[in-house]
Amino acid sequence: MTVASADHSLETQKKTGASVWDLPLRLFHWLFAGCVAAAWGLGKFGPDVMTLHFWFGYAVLALIVFRLVWGFIGSETARFSSFVYSPKTLFSYIAKLPKRQASNWKGHNPLGGLFVFLLLGVIGAQAALGLFADPEDYINVGPLASWAGIDSARTALAWHGILARATLILVVLHVAAIFFYRLWKREDLVTPMITGYRKAK
Repeated sequence: MTVASADHSLETQKKTGASVWDLPLRLFHWLFAGCVAAAWGLGKFGPDVMTLHFWFGYAVLALIVFRLVWGFIGSETARFSSFVYSPKTLFSYIAKLPKRQASNWKGHNPLGGLFVFLLLGVIGAQAALGLFADPEDYINVGPLASWAGIDSARTALAWHGILARATLILVVLHVAAIFFYRLWKREDLVTPMITGYRKAK
């Protein structure tokens, strides 16, 4: 589906009372949230030996690979093509955002779709950089650090930390958006991600 065809299917995207998210996507969502939270928490507050931090990081990368594949072969709302919208559609949606009414898109709305790409990109880059990071403690060295060279490994470590902070900001924005849609727009985003269905209005 192209950007144009996605824009032309807006009415279809606003259906209610139907299946929204398939099971693989829902499992991905909650596993991804758990692994990202665990990796971030262990990296920030965990023990000096970050073995678990590394393993949760590997899990994050594996889940991202799955999401990239599922974005092409999954169900309609899981496919990237279903939430790639033109700038005009995106800005039109943002302009209507203050209205106190549910938008009831079947899948990701234009702003949510953009956020998916941003989240996958930032967290994917952050986790990948961790593979090359070398904190010079001879313990928590990324498995590919020796390939990068010492200077590149230090740069990878620095950006790994920067993107960790960016990840925290994105997660806070995500949670804030859930509350905004629930309290202001009267739209429940959590239940469909658990059951797979949005309740008909």
